[in-house]
Amino acid sequence: MIDWSIALQGLAVMLEVGFITWLISLAIKDVSIVDSVWSLFFVAAAGTYALQSTGNGPRSVWVLGLIMLWAIRLSVYLTWRNWGEPEDRRYRKIRQKNQPAFGLKSLIIIFSLQAVLAWIISLPSLSAIKSGLPLGGLDWIGIGLFLFGVGFESLADWQMAAFKANPENQGRVMDQGLWRYSRHPNYFGECCVWWGFYLIALAAGSPIWILCSPLLMTLLLLRISGVALLEKDIHERRPAYRDYQNRTSAFFPLLPNSHLPS
Repeated sequence: MIDWSIALQGLAVMLEVGFITWLISLAIKDVSIVDSVWSLFFVAAAGTYALQSTGNGPRSVWVLGLIMLWAIRLSVYLTWRNWGEPEDRRYRKIRQKNQPAFGLKSLIIIFSLQAVLAWIISLPSLSAIKSGLPLGGLDWIGIGLFLFGVGFESLADWQMAAFKANPENQGRVMDQGLWRYSRHPNYFGECCVWWGFYLIALAAGSPIWILCSPLLMTLLLLRISGVALLEKDIHERRPAYRDYQNRTSAFFPLLPNSHLPS
């Protein structure tokens, strides 16, 4: 069962993190920093859940450790990738569409919204942290899936960073390494992370409706802020992407196929 009093405390802390980040974004005139803070919402939530729970067992230690591993790695990577760069083009479009007073509006449509989404996705971690049940086989499957996801995502990010660092690849489409089998292997790894957490929460006795967490993350990655958004106008910037799209799976890693639908 979900302890809603603790859950709401977690939401309050996450909204506070979002508010502080919003203030920083006003100072630097760049809301892209929310990407670096996204994973830290979950650290704030997990920490709150653990502090407000009693009798935390081995599962809570595992969950806290896994969340910190995933969150710190992702936050550091995104901060490094975006350091010194202008505001992300996705957020520039949002800024243009929400004038005047975008600075004030961004508190709701970007920072508060992402805090609330992260809170919903974080609910399985509350169930897992509070549970006193011993670790079982389903926990280890979930932990394994999580670690696989982090490793897969990290390798994909490293391969893309190395590709972009080579001046000879300017304007080219990345279709090497894991990117040969999926157009978005980093998102596939991210999806595995949250399905792994769901399995751990399920082993902890969570209600079935907690399934909304990994489903929401999968929806975000595939249809809202992930694949669909990134590929919306990519052909205008990289015409060669059309061919890559026709032969490479969008999400699940598959062998290249020249007849795959785009």
